[in-house]
Amino acid sequence: MDLYLVRHAIAYDRDHERWPDDSKRPLTPEGEEGFRGISRQLAKFAPSRLFSSPYERAWRTAEVLCEAAGWPEPEYMPALEPDIPTEKVALVLEDLIRDADGPTALVGHRPNLHQLASWFLTGDQEVGITIKKGGALCIRFDGRPEPGAGELRWLLTPKILRSLTG
Repeated sequence: MDLYLVRHAIAYDRDHERWPDDSKRPLTPEGEEGFRGISRQLAKFAPSRLFSSPYERAWRTAEVLCEAAGWPEPEYMPALEPDIPTEKVALVLEDLIRDADGPTALVGHRPNLHQLASWFLTGDQEVGITIKKGGALCIRFDGRPEPGAGELRWLLTPKILRSLTG
């Protein structure tokens, strides 16, 4: 089973006056446009299910994947909000993956996506794996998604994705 982790595209900087509720902070127009262009390169990796943090910037990134890459309609996964403990996300994932009939994709934030990738690949949450904004990685599992049980299949930065469009 393949698990895709996608970090949201470039969003506006935190600004408590404009967005007192940080969950409402959107993608920048340039961030959305740039991600729309590179997301087409992710079409060949279309998952069977797409889950997203309910935060605006992640949700919009998932919608762009649906629109531009032909990925499925996103489904809310509150466990993907920033700063949710890795173990909680993994528990939610375990149930979802058990029923999956193909790859599963998650769209979320730093730090929890980085910690989740580190945990599945090494069993340690603090290895230092980084997914750039608008980037993606794929972890493959032969069995259940457990700490240290994953194999890194690919890590695609926005720069790599842009180079594939030319």
